[in-house]
Amino acid sequence: MTGEMACRRIRIDRRFRLVRLFCFQYWGDSFVTTTGNGRQVSGKLNVDTAVRERYSGAAQAAEAQLCCPVDYDREYLEAIPAEVLERDYGCGDPSKYVKPGETVLDLGSGGGKICFIAAQAVGEAGRVIGVDYNREMLALARAHQPTVAQRIGYDNVEFREGKIQDLRLNLALLDEHLSRHPVGNRDDWLHVEEHAEHLRQSVPLVEDDSVDVVVSNCVLNLVAQADRRRLFEEIFRVLKRGGRAVISDIVCDEDVPERLQHDPHLWSGCISGAFREDSFLHAFEDAGFYGIEILDRQVEPWAVVEGIEFRSMTVCAFKGKEGPCLDRKQAVVYNGPWKKVVDDDGHALLRGRRMAVCDKTYRIYTAAPYRDHVTAIDPATDVPLDQAADFSCKNSPIRSAQETKGERDPLTILPGGDCCGPGACC
Repeated sequence: MTGEMACRRIRIDRRFRLVRLFCFQYWGDSFVTTTGNGRQVSGKLNVDTAVRERYSGAAQAAEAQLCCPVDYDREYLEAIPAEVLERDYGCGDPSKYVKPGETVLDLGSGGGKICFIAAQAVGEAGRVIGVDYNREMLALARAHQPTVAQRIGYDNVEFREGKIQDLRLNLALLDEHLSRHPVGNRDDWLHVEEHAEHLRQSVPLVEDDSVDVVVSNCVLNLVAQADRRRLFEEIFRVLKRGGRAVISDIVCDEDVPERLQHDPHLWSGCISGAFREDSFLHAFEDAGFYGIEILDRQVEPWAVVEGIEFRSMTVCAFKGKEGPCLDRKQAVVYNGPWKKVVDDDGHALLRGRRMAVCDKTYRIYTAAPYRDHVTAIDPATDVPLDQAADFSCKNSPIRSAQETKGERDPLTILPGGDCCGPGACC
């Protein structure tokens, strides 16, 4: 058997922290990897194992290579113990987009930093749930939870054990079952699988339509490619209608070559598994989200590998465009500056024109993130929902002014003579 031996040095300028020489030997779908500490790993890459081992160690001692510089609100950091801050490995701050009173779910919560920041942002009336698969990270977060609660004056954070691509399965409950029913043969294993499915259906880790905002900080790229569609579907499932996902992650400007995707150190270091920038946005779209928007994008790359640039990006996406299209004679005017825009469902809005929309789309456009870009026009006479006719959203029709005004007698109203006199409105 022959293989191609290759050594690749990550080019990093003085602003970046990640500097390491990776050597790997590529054999088709398998690999032999030598990391910076001299450890060799061979065989097909097991993403879960690579990530778990890397972050278990990072929970015990800070690893600078996993850090991407981020400016957090220092007021919130004061309540968080130093050990949690030292073990934080994020690339953005999605917590600054949460609001008071909201229920927040943090995917891959790690040592708890984003959860503890969000706990203060949502206030005592809000609630924060952190989900992580790594026991060492969960132990770190839970150990410091009482200290944070004491410092901020309330405890509104809960940490749960599970995989972010399977938010139905409560791994703590599965562990309890395994302690009582250890696996000794394949029949036992089949029973475990059946019980796991029972747990998913009867006591899901995170329930359907239960969360206002899902946040994540540099974690989605650690999930195996085969599980990513399910990951975004799970995010969509747990959000309430009108809820949103605010995700900070590492993205790249070109596809990562397959040979680099087989390197466990590069994958667990948020490099090999990075989403291509446009693919990251498409993943939200494919899962049913709308109003997808880039909130923040790092100008300078965090790392460069073989000419491929890797940087942090924060994206916001909304849930809630499901349901029938009913005509209640509503319209919107797109204010510009573009001559024409098209939304995620193909509705075209022409600048300055009175566009006919269904009731569902009208409600979407008059809320974030669209409301600052359109002028809403209600009909003169309200059309009750139970009397509304079906509306075809396949086209982008113009709503006539007469249709909006309804059946009213034609009037002529001219301004009075004193309209612009002293004390007048103008």
